[in-house]
Amino acid sequence: MKVLITGITGFAGSHLAEFLLAQKNIKVFGIYRWRSRMENIEGIKDKITMLECDLRDFTATYEVIKKVKPDFIFHLAAQSFVPMSWIAPNETLVTNITSEVNIFEAVRALGLKECRIHVAGSSEEYGMVYPNETPIKETNPLRPLSPYGVSKVAQDLLGYQYFMSYKMPIIRTRAFNHTGPRRGEVFVTSNFAKQIVEIEKKRRKPIIYVGNLEAIRDFTDVRDVVRGYYMVLRDGNPGEVYNICSGKGYKIKEVLELLLSLAKCDVEVKQDPQRLRPSDVELLVGDNTKIRKTVGWKPEIPFETTLSDLLDYWRVRI
Repeated sequence: MKVLITGITGFAGSHLAEFLLAQKNIKVFGIYRWRSRMENIEGIKDKITMLECDLRDFTATYEVIKKVKPDFIFHLAAQSFVPMSWIAPNETLVTNITSEVNIFEAVRALGLKECRIHVAGSSEEYGMVYPNETPIKETNPLRPLSPYGVSKVAQDLLGYQYFMSYKMPIIRTRAFNHTGPRRGEVFVTSNFAKQIVEIEKKRRKPIIYVGNLEAIRDFTDVRDVVRGYYMVLRDGNPGEVYNICSGKGYKIKEVLELLLSLAKCDVEVKQDPQRLRPSDVELLVGDNTKIRKTVGWKPEIPFETTLSDLLDYWRVRI
Protein backbone atom coordinates (compact mmCIF):
# COMPACT_ATOMS: atom_id res chain seq x y z
CA MET A 1 0.00 0.00 0.00
CA LYS A 2 1.25 3.47 -0.91
CA VAL A 3 0.40 6.21 1.60
CA LEU A 4 1.00 9.92 1.03
CA ILE A 5 1.16 12.26 4.04
CA THR A 6 0.96 16.03 3.57
CA GLY A 7 2.53 17.89 6.47
CA ILE A 8 4.76 14.90 7.26
CA THR A 9 7.43 17.10 8.86
CA GLY A 10 4.93 18.52 11.35
CA PHE A 11 3.91 17.32 14.78
CA ALA A 12 1.07 14.92 13.93
CA GLY A 13 2.51 14.09 10.50
CA SER A 14 5.78 12.80 11.92
CA HIS A 15 3.99 10.64 14.50
CA LEU A 16 1.67 9.30 11.78
CA ALA A 17 4.69 8.38 9.65
CA GLU A 18 6.23 6.49 12.58
CA PHE A 19 2.97 4.64 13.18
CA LEU A 20 2.60 3.65 9.50
CA LEU A 21 6.20 2.48 9.26
CA ALA A 22 5.49 0.09 12.14
CA GLN A 23 2.68 -1.55 10.13
CA LYS A 24 3.21 -4.23 7.50
CA ASN A 25 3.33 -3.65 3.75
CA ILE A 26 3.00 0.16 3.79
CA LYS A 27 5.29 2.44 1.80
CA VAL A 28 5.25 5.99 3.13
CA PHE A 29 5.61 9.10 0.97
CA GLY A 30 5.76 12.59 2.43
CA ILE A 31 5.34 16.10 1.05
CA TYR A 32 7.56 18.90 2.28
CA ARG A 33 8.33 22.50 1.28
CA TRP A 34 11.83 23.83 0.72
CA ARG A 35 11.75 25.63 4.05
CA SER A 36 10.25 22.75 6.06
CA ARG A 37 12.11 21.91 9.26
CA MET A 38 13.18 18.27 9.26
CA GLU A 39 14.01 17.58 12.90
CA ASN A 40 10.70 15.79 13.58
CA ILE A 41 11.50 13.07 11.03
CA GLU A 42 15.26 12.94 11.57
CA GLY A 43 15.18 9.36 12.80
CA ILE A 44 12.96 7.99 10.01
CA LYS A 45 13.64 10.06 6.88
CA ASP A 46 15.74 7.27 5.31
CA LYS A 47 12.63 5.05 5.44
CA ILE A 48 10.35 7.59 3.71
CA THR A 49 10.22 8.86 0.13
CA MET A 50 10.17 12.64 0.46
CA LEU A 51 8.78 14.85 -2.31
CA GLU A 52 9.05 18.64 -2.44
CA CYS A 53 5.77 20.38 -3.23
CA ASP A 54 3.88 23.58 -2.45
CA LEU A 55 0.28 22.39 -2.21
CA ARG A 56 -0.95 25.87 -3.12
CA ASP A 57 0.42 25.19 -6.63
CA PHE A 58 -1.98 22.91 -8.52
CA THR A 59 0.54 21.76 -11.12
CA ALA A 60 3.09 20.80 -8.46
CA THR A 61 0.40 18.97 -6.48
CA TYR A 62 -0.81 17.13 -9.59
CA GLU A 63 2.71 16.00 -10.51
CA VAL A 64 3.43 14.62 -7.02
CA ILE A 65 0.16 12.68 -6.83
CA LYS A 66 0.69 11.44 -10.41
CA LYS A 67 4.14 10.15 -9.42
CA VAL A 68 2.98 8.40 -6.24
CA LYS A 69 -0.52 7.22 -7.24
CA PRO A 70 -1.35 6.72 -3.55
CA ASP A 71 -3.91 4.35 -2.10
CA PHE A 72 -4.36 6.61 0.95
CA ILE A 73 -3.78 10.34 1.38
CA PHE A 74 -3.60 11.83 4.86
CA HIS A 75 -4.01 15.58 4.40
CA LEU A 76 -2.49 17.15 7.51
CA ALA A 77 -0.64 20.14 6.03
CA ALA A 78 -2.10 23.46 7.17
CA GLN A 79 -1.48 26.75 8.87
CA SER A 80 -2.54 25.23 12.18
CA PHE A 81 -1.63 27.80 14.86
CA VAL A 82 -4.84 29.54 15.95
CA PRO A 83 -3.25 32.84 17.19
CA MET A 84 -1.37 33.19 13.88
CA SER A 85 -4.70 33.11 12.06
CA TRP A 86 -5.60 36.40 13.74
CA ILE A 87 -2.37 37.97 12.48
CA ALA A 88 -2.56 36.46 9.00
CA PRO A 89 -6.20 35.55 8.32
CA ASN A 90 -5.91 35.76 4.54
CA GLU A 91 -2.86 33.49 4.40
CA THR A 92 -4.56 31.00 6.73
CA LEU A 93 -7.70 30.82 4.61
CA VAL A 94 -5.90 30.68 1.25
CA THR A 95 -3.33 28.10 2.39
CA ASN A 96 -5.76 25.75 4.09
CA ILE A 97 -8.55 25.87 1.51
CA THR A 98 -6.53 26.04 -1.72
CA SER A 99 -4.20 23.20 -0.72
CA GLU A 100 -7.11 20.85 -0.12
CA VAL A 101 -8.92 21.75 -3.34
CA ASN A 102 -5.71 21.14 -5.29
CA ILE A 103 -5.39 17.66 -3.78
CA PHE A 104 -9.02 16.80 -4.57
CA GLU A 105 -8.77 18.14 -8.12
CA ALA A 106 -5.49 16.32 -8.79
CA VAL A 107 -6.94 13.01 -7.58
CA ARG A 108 -10.02 13.60 -9.75
CA ALA A 109 -8.00 14.57 -12.83
CA LEU A 110 -5.85 11.45 -12.46
CA GLY A 111 -8.88 9.19 -12.14
CA LEU A 112 -7.74 7.70 -8.81
CA LYS A 113 -11.23 6.64 -7.83
CA GLU A 114 -10.11 4.18 -5.13
CA CYS A 115 -7.77 6.64 -3.39
CA ARG A 116 -9.14 7.24 0.11
CA ILE A 117 -8.51 10.75 1.45
CA HIS A 118 -8.42 11.80 5.08
CA VAL A 119 -9.20 15.45 5.86
CA ALA A 120 -7.75 16.39 9.24
CA GLY A 121 -10.25 18.80 10.75
CA SER A 122 -10.30 20.36 14.19
CA SER A 123 -12.50 20.85 17.23
CA GLU A 124 -11.99 24.59 16.58
CA GLU A 125 -14.71 24.16 13.96
CA TYR A 126 -17.29 23.91 16.76
CA GLY A 127 -16.25 27.27 18.20
CA MET A 128 -19.00 28.74 20.35
CA VAL A 129 -20.35 25.77 22.28
CA TYR A 130 -23.04 26.18 24.92
CA PRO A 131 -22.90 24.18 28.19
CA ASN A 132 -26.01 22.16 27.26
CA GLU A 133 -24.26 21.03 24.03
CA THR A 134 -21.48 19.06 25.70
CA PRO A 135 -20.04 16.57 25.21
CA ILE A 136 -19.88 17.72 21.60
CA LYS A 137 -21.22 15.34 18.99
CA GLU A 138 -20.46 15.51 15.26
CA THR A 139 -23.99 16.87 14.74
CA ASN A 140 -23.31 19.97 16.85
CA PRO A 141 -23.60 23.35 15.01
CA LEU A 142 -20.32 24.76 13.70
CA ARG A 143 -19.79 28.29 15.07
CA PRO A 144 -16.04 28.96 14.57
CA LEU A 145 -14.50 31.80 16.58
CA SER A 146 -11.19 32.25 14.73
CA PRO A 147 -10.05 32.56 11.11
CA TYR A 148 -8.35 29.19 11.60
CA GLY A 149 -11.65 27.66 12.71
CA VAL A 150 -13.38 29.10 9.63
CA SER A 151 -10.67 27.63 7.36
CA LYS A 152 -11.13 24.18 8.92
CA VAL A 153 -14.93 24.38 8.50
CA ALA A 154 -14.32 25.15 4.83
CA GLN A 155 -11.96 22.17 4.51
CA ASP A 156 -14.47 19.93 6.28
CA LEU A 157 -17.40 20.95 4.09
CA LEU A 158 -15.34 20.74 0.91
CA GLY A 159 -14.58 17.14 1.84
CA TYR A 160 -18.30 16.48 2.21
CA GLN A 161 -19.10 18.30 -1.05
CA TYR A 162 -16.54 16.35 -3.09
CA PHE A 163 -17.86 13.09 -1.65
CA MET A 164 -21.43 14.03 -2.55
CA SER A 165 -20.62 15.52 -5.95
CA TYR A 166 -18.03 13.04 -7.21
CA LYS A 167 -18.38 10.05 -4.86
CA MET A 168 -14.73 10.42 -3.81
CA PRO A 169 -13.97 8.25 -0.73
CA ILE A 170 -13.21 11.15 1.61
CA ILE A 171 -13.37 10.79 5.38
CA ARG A 172 -13.18 13.75 7.75
CA THR A 173 -12.07 13.89 11.35
CA ARG A 174 -12.32 16.59 13.98
CA ALA A 175 -9.47 16.04 16.38
CA PHE A 176 -9.70 17.81 19.71
CA ASN A 177 -6.55 19.11 21.43
CA HIS A 178 -3.66 16.67 21.13
CA THR A 179 -0.19 16.90 22.52
CA GLY A 180 2.93 14.89 23.26
CA PRO A 181 6.61 14.80 22.32
CA ARG A 182 7.58 17.17 19.47
CA ARG A 183 4.61 19.48 20.01
CA GLY A 184 5.53 22.97 18.82
CA GLU A 185 6.44 25.37 21.59
CA VAL A 186 3.75 27.88 20.54
CA PHE A 187 1.05 25.44 21.69
CA VAL A 188 -0.08 25.68 25.30
CA THR A 189 1.02 22.35 26.82
CA SER A 190 4.39 22.43 25.10
CA ASN A 191 4.93 26.08 25.92
CA PHE A 192 4.30 25.41 29.61
CA ALA A 193 6.57 22.33 29.51
CA LYS A 194 9.40 24.25 27.86
CA GLN A 195 9.14 27.09 30.40
CA ILE A 196 9.24 24.56 33.26
CA VAL A 197 12.32 22.81 31.87
CA GLU A 198 14.09 26.15 31.35
CA ILE A 199 13.39 26.94 35.00
CA GLU A 200 14.61 23.47 36.06
CA LYS A 201 17.87 24.12 34.22
CA LYS A 202 18.21 27.67 35.62
CA ARG A 203 17.84 29.17 32.16
CA ARG A 204 15.14 31.60 33.30
CA LYS A 205 13.62 33.07 36.44
CA PRO A 206 11.09 30.80 38.23
CA ILE A 207 8.09 32.53 36.62
CA ILE A 208 5.70 30.89 34.14
CA TYR A 209 3.76 33.20 31.85
CA VAL A 210 0.25 32.11 30.86
CA GLY A 211 -2.82 33.20 28.93
CA ASN A 212 -6.41 32.18 29.67
CA LEU A 213 -6.30 29.42 32.31
CA GLU A 214 -10.07 29.03 32.56
CA ALA A 215 -10.69 27.57 29.09
CA ILE A 216 -11.63 23.88 29.16
CA ARG A 217 -10.08 21.52 26.62
CA ASP A 218 -10.25 17.81 25.77
CA PHE A 219 -6.69 16.42 25.42
CA THR A 220 -5.56 13.23 23.70
CA ASP A 221 -2.04 11.91 23.14
CA VAL A 222 -0.91 12.54 19.54
CA ARG A 223 0.12 8.88 19.25
CA ASP A 224 -3.47 7.86 19.94
CA VAL A 225 -4.78 10.49 17.52
CA VAL A 226 -2.71 9.31 14.53
CA ARG A 227 -3.75 5.72 15.23
CA GLY A 228 -7.32 7.02 15.01
CA TYR A 229 -6.55 8.71 11.69
CA TYR A 230 -5.37 5.42 10.23
CA MET A 231 -8.20 3.32 11.63
CA VAL A 232 -10.90 5.69 10.44
CA LEU A 233 -9.46 6.07 6.93
CA ARG A 234 -9.06 2.31 6.60
CA ASP A 235 -12.39 1.24 8.10
CA GLY A 236 -14.58 4.35 8.38
CA ASN A 237 -17.46 5.29 6.10
CA PRO A 238 -16.70 7.74 3.24
CA GLY A 239 -18.61 11.00 3.53
CA GLU A 240 -18.76 10.77 7.32
CA VAL A 241 -17.05 12.90 9.97
CA TYR A 242 -15.63 11.54 13.24
CA ASN A 243 -14.57 13.24 16.45
CA ILE A 244 -11.21 12.07 17.83
CA CYS A 245 -11.08 12.94 21.50
CA SER A 246 -10.79 11.58 25.01
CA GLY A 247 -14.20 12.75 26.21
CA LYS A 248 -12.67 14.37 29.30
CA GLY A 249 -12.23 18.11 29.83
CA TYR A 250 -9.39 19.83 31.68
CA LYS A 251 -9.15 23.49 32.58
CA ILE A 252 -5.86 24.85 31.26
CA LYS A 253 -5.12 25.66 34.89
CA GLU A 254 -5.39 21.93 35.74
CA VAL A 255 -3.01 21.06 32.90
CA LEU A 256 -0.47 23.52 34.28
CA GLU A 257 -0.87 22.05 37.77
CA LEU A 258 -0.31 18.53 36.41
CA LEU A 259 2.86 19.63 34.65
CA LEU A 260 4.11 21.39 37.78
CA SER A 261 3.45 18.25 39.84
CA LEU A 262 5.85 16.41 37.47
CA ALA A 263 8.44 19.18 37.60
CA LYS A 264 11.58 19.60 39.68
CA CYS A 265 11.13 23.25 40.58
CA ASP A 266 8.89 25.79 42.33
CA VAL A 267 7.43 28.56 40.18
CA GLU A 268 5.28 31.67 40.21
CA VAL A 269 2.48 31.92 37.65
CA LYS A 270 1.81 35.26 35.90
CA GLN A 271 -0.71 36.13 33.20
CA ASP A 272 0.70 37.70 30.03
CA PRO A 273 -1.87 39.90 28.18
CA GLN A 274 -0.08 39.10 24.92
CA ARG A 275 -1.19 35.48 25.28
CA LEU A 276 -4.91 36.34 25.33
CA ARG A 277 -6.93 36.01 22.10
CA PRO A 278 -9.54 38.47 20.71
CA SER A 279 -12.13 35.74 21.28
CA ASP A 280 -11.50 32.35 22.81
CA VAL A 281 -13.41 29.09 22.74
CA GLU A 282 -14.20 28.50 26.41
CA LEU A 283 -15.41 24.91 26.33
CA LEU A 284 -14.38 22.05 24.03
CA VAL A 285 -15.13 18.55 25.31
CA GLY A 286 -15.93 15.92 22.72
CA ASP A 287 -18.04 12.78 22.40
CA ASN A 288 -16.12 9.91 20.76
CA THR A 289 -19.04 7.46 20.62
CA LYS A 290 -19.21 7.44 16.81
CA ILE A 291 -15.57 6.51 16.17
CA ARG A 292 -15.64 3.95 18.98
CA LYS A 293 -18.68 2.20 17.49
CA THR A 294 -17.54 2.44 13.87
CA VAL A 295 -13.88 1.40 14.01
CA GLY A 296 -13.23 0.44 17.64
CA TRP A 297 -10.83 3.29 18.39
CA LYS A 298 -10.37 4.60 21.91
CA PRO A 299 -7.55 6.55 23.61
CA GLU A 300 -5.03 4.35 25.40
CA ILE A 301 -2.26 6.61 26.72
CA PRO A 302 -2.96 8.30 30.10
CA PHE A 303 -2.75 12.11 30.06
CA GLU A 304 -0.16 12.10 32.85
CA THR A 305 2.08 9.89 30.68
CA THR A 306 1.65 12.28 27.76
CA LEU A 307 2.69 15.27 29.88
CA SER A 308 5.62 13.38 31.40
CA ASP A 309 6.85 12.43 27.91
CA LEU A 310 6.46 16.05 26.80
CA LEU A 311 8.59 17.28 29.71
CA ASP A 312 11.22 14.64 28.93
CA TYR A 313 11.25 15.75 25.30
CA TRP A 314 12.15 19.29 26.36
CA ARG A 315 14.66 18.06 28.95
CA VAL A 316 16.63 16.43 26.12
CA ARG A 317 16.38 19.43 23.80
CA ILE A 318 17.25 22.23 26.21
